[in-house]
Amino acid sequence: MLARIFRPSKTAMQSGKGKTNEWVLEFEPKDARRPDPLMGWTQTGDTESSQVRLSFETREEAVRYADQHGIAFQLIDPKSAKRIIKAYADNFAFGRKIPWTH
Repeated sequence: MLARIFRPSKTAMQSGKGKTNEWVLEFEPKDARRPDPLMGWTQTGDTESSQVRLSFETREEAVRYADQHGIAFQLIDPKSAKRIIKAYADNFAFGRKIPWTH
């Protein structure tokens, strides 16, 4: 089984960064999800990839766990967030590129 070790990004539903400092070990799915014929929900016969998700405080702990248990893994480094720092007063600045008007 192949596993992915990564640091999750923040959710789109909240502005906070909760649960983004931990590292996650998650297994790749063995087969594709398919719709259930009766209800239309997606289903899979692969329990490990859909239900097992391990959290670690550091990347080294996650790598050590995978090595100790003989799990092949892919390490995905987090991307740095692009920050654009602005002030509210910049909306009304005199030297704006596009003049502010009603």
